[in-house]
Amino acid sequence: MEKFIVSARKYRPQNFNTVVGQSHITTTLKNAIQHNQLAHAFLFCGPRGVGKTTCARILAKTINCENLQPDGEACNTCQSCKSFNDGASLNFHELDAASNNSVDDIRSLVEQVRFAPQAGKYKVYIVDEVHMLSASAFNAFLKTLEEPPSYAIFILATTEKHKILPTILSRCQIFDFKRITTNDTVEHLQEIVDKEAIKADKQSLHVIAQKSEGCMRDALSILDKIVSFSNGEVTYRNTLEHLNILDEDYYFQLLDHLQQQDLAGAMLLYDEINRKGFEGDLVLNGFAEFLRNILVSKDAKAISLLDVAEGMHEKFASVAKATNSSYIITALNILNEAEINFKMARNKRLHVELTLIKLNFLQQAIDLSLNEGSVVKKKRLDGPAAIKFKPIPSFQVKQPAAAKLLIEEKKTEDRRQKTEFSEHQSAIINLQTKVDKADVEQINDITPTKPVISNLQPATNNGSKKSLLDILREKAGNNYSVVEVKDAEVLTEEKLMQCWNEYITKLEKAGGKPGTVSTFKIARINILDELKFTIVVNAITQQKFIEQEKMNLAEHIQQTFNNRAINFSVVVEEGEAVIAPQQVMLNSKQRFERIAEQYPLLRELKDKLKLEIDY
Repeated sequence: MEKFIVSARKYRPQNFNTVVGQSHITTTLKNAIQHNQLAHAFLFCGPRGVGKTTCARILAKTINCENLQPDGEACNTCQSCKSFNDGASLNFHELDAASNNSVDDIRSLVEQVRFAPQAGKYKVYIVDEVHMLSASAFNAFLKTLEEPPSYAIFILATTEKHKILPTILSRCQIFDFKRITTNDTVEHLQEIVDKEAIKADKQSLHVIAQKSEGCMRDALSILDKIVSFSNGEVTYRNTLEHLNILDEDYYFQLLDHLQQQDLAGAMLLYDEINRKGFEGDLVLNGFAEFLRNILVSKDAKAISLLDVAEGMHEKFASVAKATNSSYIITALNILNEAEINFKMARNKRLHVELTLIKLNFLQQAIDLSLNEGSVVKKKRLDGPAAIKFKPIPSFQVKQPAAAKLLIEEKKTEDRRQKTEFSEHQSAIINLQTKVDKADVEQINDITPTKPVISNLQPATNNGSKKSLLDILREKAGNNYSVVEVKDAEVLTEEKLMQCWNEYITKLEKAGGKPGTVSTFKIARINILDELKFTIVVNAITQQKFIEQEKMNLAEHIQQTFNNRAINFSVVVEEGEAVIAPQQVMLNSKQRFERIAEQYPLLRELKDKLKLEIDY
């Protein structure tokens, strides 16, 4: 019985032309070989199964080929190529850094580099999974990698370039391998099934390529499994069954049920999918990807972005024409939110079913939000709207409305009372001017706040008509009194000190903090001008004590002087800098002696227990 060899090893590329999907790298390497511009160190990095180690082996074989072809390929017929293909070449050394990652392994490799090749031009050293080397191994490898012998070439391969030291990266020529596209994978699989005489349709190979996610080794392994499962005949149906992939026909049926608002049909279809072993998150993710493909298919230019089996593009395009874009976009948002919250749901199946219920009535919700085919905009205005301004009330004390009306009425009286009216009006204006000069709080002391005219001398009433003063007295009554408006005072040292001492007494009676009271007692006051003074203290803490009482202190002083313009600031007096004693480092013996001086019983305890102090 012939020994079975897996396809990944049996059909491993033997020259650059057979490498799949990495033409940008193979072309560069062939040109470097032809022009004799080989670097002394290469770094091949990229995802798994894309051909990094394969290209390294082809490069090692090609640079030692005795009959190099014009296109830069190895001949595979000379003694060097044959020995390489048989695994007997002495110029080729491959090291797995995942299992040989110590300093000793790298030192052994460096020792081998000293010996020149017996046959051929170069000795090639391939270090696979180089990111697994320890930091010490990397450091031991630096010097040799920077200045190797002329006959030594190092090829490092890794899937995680970010784990390699920058000093290593700077010494290598870096090649980034990319994932193999689905079309390239399908073509390569088709070549292999043709050589193996296996019946396989394009759709099944496309599904295998999608499942491999750009990894050729995975694609070949999946193909081997399905061939064994299906007894040499690979079909679309058994490929889906073996890979446990949900067929897109289910998504087409599910979308049809949801658009027709057939909730029972959608629930039964999901039950059938669930009984086949597909989890809810897989259904949500697959349906979201399906709707994304539907949305992309609406534009003929973007239909090439679909990563679906051959022959499915037309079906997607026809369904996309019959599906509303607003429905697809809203459904994608619902599915995305459901997939995010899937892990937190206790009842997974109920969570998916609730999502299907939302999608089932989504079209009805969209129809309700439309008005004659157009989306209704909220708070729509047909014309421009004027800017609305809110009036700000004035803080000035105004004449009452009754007085204004009386003044207007008096203007229409006889000229006989003009002189009398002017006198009373002047008295009211003078009183109003004094009130405007006073503070708002002093205005509040007038009870109630109305023009104060009750104590004015009445005018003689000549004739049958009443004078303005009589009319105002009838309106106001005897409930009003005149309060004298005090004039503002400026700062004086004597009165300020008296006010300062009164506030200290007030603090003591109110049970203020001792620190605050003592700070007020030792503080000094300097008058700068008629409205400003400074409080001088000796420390920042004292300054904070006074600033905590600043609002109450300012209120007290301003009321005492009847002047709201008075202000003050707290200043810290600059004194001589205090030099802090320099900290002295003590040894263990000095620390013990110092503690023993403070606590004599400690020395007595040491003597009684016969303890030895490690000095």
